[in-house]
Amino acid sequence: MLKQRIITAAILLPVAIIGFFLLHGLAFALFIGLVVALGAWEWARLAGFASQSARVGYAGLVMVLLAMLYWLPGLAPWLLALAVFWWLAATYLVLTYPRSSRLWGGSVGSLLIGLAILLPAWQALVVLKQWPLGNWLILAVMVLVWVADIGAYFSGKAFGKRKLAPQVSPGKSWEGLIGGLLTSLVVTLAVGIYRGWAPRELILALLGAAVVVLISVIGDLTESMFKRSSGIKDSSQLLPGHGGVMDRIDSLTAAVPVFAVLLWLAGWGVL
Repeated sequence: MLKQRIITAAILLPVAIIGFFLLHGLAFALFIGLVVALGAWEWARLAGFASQSARVGYAGLVMVLLAMLYWLPGLAPWLLALAVFWWLAATYLVLTYPRSSRLWGGSVGSLLIGLAILLPAWQALVVLKQWPLGNWLILAVMVLVWVADIGAYFSGKAFGKRKLAPQVSPGKSWEGLIGGLLTSLVVTLAVGIYRGWAPRELILALLGAAVVVLISVIGDLTESMFKRSSGIKDSSQLLPGHGGVMDRIDSLTAAVPVFAVLLWLAGWGVL
């Protein structure tokens, strides 16, 4: 398994670097769109659609919607606002699972939830790419989430006792959550001091980082909730040793749109 993980990571890393940081405009939108379409193909299975025709059809629908969003950029503010409301709702669904499963709306409702997860994530990345220092913004939110994941893993291993959401993901603990959050805040603080941010900027950055990290955990738990409901361990086996695409991007699907909205509220860019 470790060998598979290393080989897969060695192949994907240069592809990800080229796609995220060297592509621009339509090429970047298509690259992210392909990732999102693969995630949609996996999500259809989590929603209860086992047949390949249904899963491919759902991925095709997502691609059509992404094309519409690309050619209608005026929809971006509305979609990102929807994402904020969705992730607040998702927080409630996660905290009240399994009782909340009756609110999903069955298989069709689960497909609509998939759209609320995937479309804003794509839109947010396209928006961030167009803003000043776009590549650095994308790297920043990814590092923020990854650092929090690493901190949560080691904190949970060392101190984890109280389960965070036992009905959804028994392996996660409150100690892990706190450790991951503190790790991300320390990194944010170090970056702020290095770059000479004013006290007000530093405080806002720390608050924003905390919000992004906490919502990224909801993104992770939301996918875990649907996997648990459908009895599936991994979203797919597309990435040997790593599971599926959704297993790799679940935290980011929540973190990226919220990150973009917070930067917009801070006056960084225009939606």
